Amino acid sequence: MQAPDQESKPTTQPSGMFSEPPRERSFPTTAVAIATVAVVILVLVLVMLDHRHGAAPAPKTVQPLAAYASSLVVSNIQMSESTSISGGKSTYIDGHIANHGSSTVTGITVQVLFANDTGMPPQIETVPLLLIRTREPYVDTEPVSTAPIAPGAEADFRLIFEGINENWNQQTPEIHVTQTITR
Repeated sequence: MQAPDQESKPTTQPSGMFSEPPRERSFPTTAVAIATVAVVILVLVLVMLDHRHGAAPAPKTVQPLAAYASSLVVSNIQMSESTSISGGKSTYIDGHIANHGSSTVTGITVQVLFANDTGMPPQIETVPLLLIRTREPYVDTEPVSTAPIAPGAEADFRLIFEGINENWNQQTPEIHVTQTITR
């Protein structure tokens, strides 16, 4: 029997959430160290990849024509625009390209110069040339590498641009072939 001055205490165990006293949380130095090392490695890899590709020309400066550019004839340029529901505007340049050279072309990069009448330098966009695969039910494009242009062959192409400056004079822009991949 219990003494009258002693109270009876329940013998139940505390639930799992309250079973241990709260511990003081410390700064997660191990996690921070691992994250820091990962970021440093990522930066080093990006720097090495950038140096491996060499000093690539700035995409907003006019580049010299590719050596094979004289064998590629661009013609039948047509332009159109569309506006999306969100208010964005896309500019399309459709055309025809013919390979009058002796090599099969598997890649083409062009620079398009959108002139203006304000005396400012033109807006320069550097993009890969995309060939038109189908026109129905909508225009579908593919890279030149999936449908190479053989010597003497011709193909239709489409260039797509978003964000052309408002000061563009709406004239047909100049198209320069700045890079080609041939075999």
